[in-house]
Amino acid sequence: MKTTADETRLEQRFQQRIEQEQKIEPKDWMPDGYRKSLIRQISQHAHSEVIGMQPEGNFITRAPSLRRKAVLLSKVQDEGGHGLYLYSAAETLGTPRSELIAALQSGEAKYASIFNYPTQSWGDIGAIGWLVDGAAIVNQISLQRTSYGPYARGMVRICKEESFHQRQGYEIMIALAHGSPAQKRMAQDSLNRFYWPALMMFGPHDSESAHSARSMQWKIKRETNDDLRQKFIDQTVPQIEYLGLQHPDSEISWNEARGHYDHGEIDWNEFYAVINGNGHCNRQRITHHIRAHEDGAWVRDAITAHNEKLRKRAQQVA
Repeated sequence: MKTTADETRLEQRFQQRIEQEQKIEPKDWMPDGYRKSLIRQISQHAHSEVIGMQPEGNFITRAPSLRRKAVLLSKVQDEGGHGLYLYSAAETLGTPRSELIAALQSGEAKYASIFNYPTQSWGDIGAIGWLVDGAAIVNQISLQRTSYGPYARGMVRICKEESFHQRQGYEIMIALAHGSPAQKRMAQDSLNRFYWPALMMFGPHDSESAHSARSMQWKIKRETNDDLRQKFIDQTVPQIEYLGLQHPDSEISWNEARGHYDHGEIDWNEFYAVINGNGHCNRQRITHHIRAHEDGAWVRDAITAHNEKLRKRAQQVA
């Protein structure tokens, strides 16, 4: 049994590896807090990818052309794949996927608040691809350098696919913004409704974040919530200008001294209401996930039975 002195030495050696930019692998010793933080962050990320399939899947059959339908279908399939990579990374930390999914369905685990907003028009699909996936890329690029090896490696592929998602969303917005007056109004409406929730995706201010300081120390996170949010705001302003749309933030202005855009304050009451289960679609999203999970039980049972059959056959041959 390890003594307090032994644990202190292990923690010091662990932090030294972190500072030296060495990747932590599944079989390496790690503090319990590090493991728990990773499970929380990676599972929340995985849940967001899977739940995020719902608002876009709602428009697959209503896409305005066969090309748009094929592209959107491919994008939604990618999101399911991202969930798979991330659940697999979380499982390397010793938590089975069934436990992660149970935590999601019970409401114990969280996912990105943005996915509790409804998609009301085709313009919303463009706004999600452009703004939501754009915000995700800003965050995920830094996660390619996260200290946990399986998570960092998974993010490399996810970021490549997310860049495609962002481009397809912006392409939709360009077509709408440069189309008929009705199409431009649709684009503006979608921008107005999804811009502020996209900023909320980065989480609360650093001073109010319960996990940021420790995650930064362990280099699970490489940049703070506020720094990532500022990056997203700075890159989005010229994109909105190119579209010829009005910026939803009336207080947006360039600050020469800071070299960044100043912006208005987020409605944090709305943010906390949504993450606490009182958004437009919280209950709908989880109800749909539970129903789909239950409907797919026979597939999981069949795979388990097949693998057991193969195991027994291999034993007989041996």
